Amino acid sequence: MRKACLNPDRVVEHELQEAGFSPESEKATNKHHEEEEEEEEEEEESVEKIFESREVPSWTKQLTLRAFVVSFVLSILFSFIVMKLNLTTGIIPSLNVSAGLLGFFFVKTWTKMLHRSGYLKQPFTRQENTVIQTCVVASSGIAFSGGFGTYLFGMSERIAKQSGDVARGVKNPSLGWIIGFLFVVSFLGLFSVVPLRKIMVIDFKLTYPSGTATAHLINSFHTPQGAKLAKKQVRVLGKFFSFSFLWSFFQWFFTGGENCGFSNFPTFGLKAYQYKFYFDFSATYVGVGMICPYIINISVLLGGILSWGIMWPLIETKKGDWFPADVEPSSMHGLQAYKVFIAVAIILGDGLYNFCKVLSRTLSGLFVQLRGTTTPSFSRRSFTVQEEEDPHASPQTPKESYDDQRRTRFFLKDQIPTWFAVGGYITISAASTAILPYMFHQLRWYYILVIYICAPVLAFCNAYGAGLTDWSLASTYGKLAIFTIGAWAGSEHGGMLAGLAACGVMMNIVSTASDLTQDFKTGYLTLSSPKSMFVSQVIGTAMGCVVSPCVFWLFYKAFEDLGIPNSEYPAPFATVYRSMAKLGVEGVASLPRECLVLCYAFFSVAILVNIVKDSLPSRWGRFVPLPMAMAIPFFLGPYFAIDMCVGSLVLFVWERVDAAKAEAFGTAVASGLICGDGIWSFPSSVLAIAGVNPPVCMKFLSAATNSRVDSFLKRS
Repeated sequence: MRKACLNPDRVVEHELQEAGFSPESEKATNKHHEEEEEEEEEEEESVEKIFESREVPSWTKQLTLRAFVVSFVLSILFSFIVMKLNLTTGIIPSLNVSAGLLGFFFVKTWTKMLHRSGYLKQPFTRQENTVIQTCVVASSGIAFSGGFGTYLFGMSERIAKQSGDVARGVKNPSLGWIIGFLFVVSFLGLFSVVPLRKIMVIDFKLTYPSGTATAHLINSFHTPQGAKLAKKQVRVLGKFFSFSFLWSFFQWFFTGGENCGFSNFPTFGLKAYQYKFYFDFSATYVGVGMICPYIINISVLLGGILSWGIMWPLIETKKGDWFPADVEPSSMHGLQAYKVFIAVAIILGDGLYNFCKVLSRTLSGLFVQLRGTTTPSFSRRSFTVQEEEDPHASPQTPKESYDDQRRTRFFLKDQIPTWFAVGGYITISAASTAILPYMFHQLRWYYILVIYICAPVLAFCNAYGAGLTDWSLASTYGKLAIFTIGAWAGSEHGGMLAGLAACGVMMNIVSTASDLTQDFKTGYLTLSSPKSMFVSQVIGTAMGCVVSPCVFWLFYKAFEDLGIPNSEYPAPFATVYRSMAKLGVEGVASLPRECLVLCYAFFSVAILVNIVKDSLPSRWGRFVPLPMAMAIPFFLGPYFAIDMCVGSLVLFVWERVDAAKAEAFGTAVASGLICGDGIWSFPSSVLAIAGVNPPVCMKFLSAATNSRVDSFLKRS
């Protein structure tokens, strides 16, 4: 949820002269009173004192069978959701809250039934809740880092035909090699950051905003008041889950043909529909719009207006001049090239700027931390280093609160041996270096070795940067691997496939590394053992390596037009990633006329917009749109942006009418809309595989087209 971070009001000194007191004589007394008030406030706000009477289970008891059964069920649910988002627009909101909430609901219901029957042996604890949340997010995260909508699907012949470079190499999806590939590359990141857990969480006290928010949520669930609110939130989530599922089921009946159904409703007229300006009645993206910050939704809409409302209609008038008039709409030698490569230029410009910014702030923050004189204070878009104390004052070790002391004691209680982490990394690296060249003969063993030598440093940078900014640059590191390995391999030695495969290796390492450090922070704040966090992350990753490929395979077999533009699942970033690989190997000679000039211009504009955004004060900078978000509709169209803005509008009005309820239930409503529509993907895929087609085609035609159809039917 979006909310301002408000500090508690401070007690203000009153003027004492009117009461007959001298401020000088009372200074020590006032200071003493303020200290007492701060101590009382700390006692009231202490989280761990609420749980002080409850026994903290050992790390083995935190890993329960019921936790992993629930995690497996939720992993399937969230894998469908993430996969659908991956294959439609690529915009994936944080699902941590939904995972924690549903995990609490399922296990709490189960334990209540056992308690009534007298068979309850172990109560449901916040540590077990954390294990579930960690396992589910790790598993569903593979649906993103596995590249099913990006680099992995970009290797396929289906995407290669759209890019016009089948001769450059293809590797069609197959369930066997995908599962094997993910098992080989998905665990290295976990071992790379294990030795640094104490430095990240305790010594540097990194914030990890998402991990901290999740921990506070889980802690609140297990208080009497929080449990009551959680039950209400689950009830609201269930209502909107049912509504979203039934609405998707209802829409399915009207999709019995090409471009049929509510998802192709010409809301603003047929001319606007031609340029993808319409509301497609997607509950998923209305829910996504309720979760994403307002500026992201507005940025996506602005990008859609700029591209499909202004640029593409103007470039279309250059047909026959800038590009051949007789090429297919999906050809990379026509308008499609401008759509893809200008979007790529914006993504690369934004990614390069943020990579340099986060890396520089990471290094400067690390330098400051090691000197021990200041504490870096970072925000997502604006970075400053602030002094905690007077720089001329003598350094003092701040007194740890009761919560910090208790959390530190339990966090350091269960140690993961460094030799285990180092040995695990070396063993898996050696096995991976030997196995991957057999999967991708273009990816030579020395390419992989170089990646694994550099990976721990990059994984640390990504994990540290995520702790400061809540921003994982996994996809940016992946793009860096595409260009470096692709250019190294060259076009004659399968550089495109080598670059895409290297992207997968790098993305999985740095992504899982930052995820695990987030989980360590969540575990620290909920007194969950680092060992239980590591084990649950490993088990969740293993689940994801099987569940995500199976879910993708279901989509791949059920929808023959998967990855085709204007289809239900266009997988836009698969084309984008393959185009990046092509650019890295072949250079820019194959681009249509003026396309390169426009790419340079938008690359520069993306960097400039970011500089302006970070240079302005936060009160004004927050209104500057995000280039990365603006780039997404350049290729897809603005229809989903309209859905997201409808979600933002609903939440905005709700906050104005009843801010308390919007704060408490907004995420639950959004999660219900996303989950219901997402899980409908499973029965719709099964129906498609079984050959069951929708009975009705609801389609809208212009009056002239409709009259021609009527005439044809009369003649027939």
